[in-house]
Amino acid sequence: MQNVINTVKGTALGVAEYLKPVLKVSRFRETGVLTPEEFVAAGDHLVHQCPTWQWATGDEGRAKDYLPRNKQFLITRNVPCSRRCKQMEYCDDNEKIIDADDADGGWVDTHHFDVSAGLDDNISEMTLEPQVGMPDAAADESRSDDEDEDEEAADMEEFEQKGLLDEEDNTVNSAVDDHQNEADLNLSSCGEIIRTRTYDLHITYDKYYQTPRMWLSGYDESRRPLSVEEMYEDVSQDHAKKTVTMESHPHIPGPPMASVHPCKHAEVMKKIIQTVTDGGGELGVHIYLIIFLKFLQAVIPTIEYDYTQNFTM
Repeated sequence: MQNVINTVKGTALGVAEYLKPVLKVSRFRETGVLTPEEFVAAGDHLVHQCPTWQWATGDEGRAKDYLPRNKQFLITRNVPCSRRCKQMEYCDDNEKIIDADDADGGWVDTHHFDVSAGLDDNISEMTLEPQVGMPDAAADESRSDDEDEDEEAADMEEFEQKGLLDEEDNTVNSAVDDHQNEADLNLSSCGEIIRTRTYDLHITYDKYYQTPRMWLSGYDESRRPLSVEEMYEDVSQDHAKKTVTMESHPHIPGPPMASVHPCKHAEVMKKIIQTVTDGGGELGVHIYLIIFLKFLQAVIPTIEYDYTQNFTM
């Protein structure tokens, strides 16, 4: 039923997008949206900072005239995804609801956790004063030196003659190798070896919402396309079939692709801009896509696409 609703919504939004005029005046700071020119500028910055992303042209018949012909959308290929979302353990301590008062229930930040939680139980009190009944450090060191002087040096030649200093013990190494091989076989027979999936990710410009939009196409370890349900396994279950839906790509033909719906993107970006401004900073429109990739990580937490952590803004 949810898929039918999503299909109807997608068709209606397609018509609305066609009728909506192209945004020509920047409203980035006021509303968090982008003009096509600002999208291209942000895309150029992402490609410069992170060359795993590249511009793509797409199908000629689907080219958008408000974007440069050679910069229709962004793409990165073969992004690893080694775990399923269901393998991640979520709990109240490491989840945080963002914008909980929103009509749709807000966003779930699955990477949130309190770094100070539990530290008191794991770190013992440290002191420079010696504990009662324990020897003074200087006396302990002096006694250790005296004991070393009284002991005679070991006869290394005698150890070598007895074979006690052999560099390798082949019997032990062989036993370790056999154990490892047996463990690998057991893992394989039990189906516990994790096969790495890969994804091709696309970022398009959504004319209706005036924001970037993420698209995902998944493959198994043999580069066979993943089914719809398999791709949903790699999406946060709080967003599957709601925030993430299967829709037709605007620039290339083919089967539907997973897409992160952009209805909240401008609102999230506006709050980030306001937070930076309140702190005395200024957020340039050129880094829009770098921030965009970071807040989408809550939706697809096991797809390791964000290589921008070390880049300054």
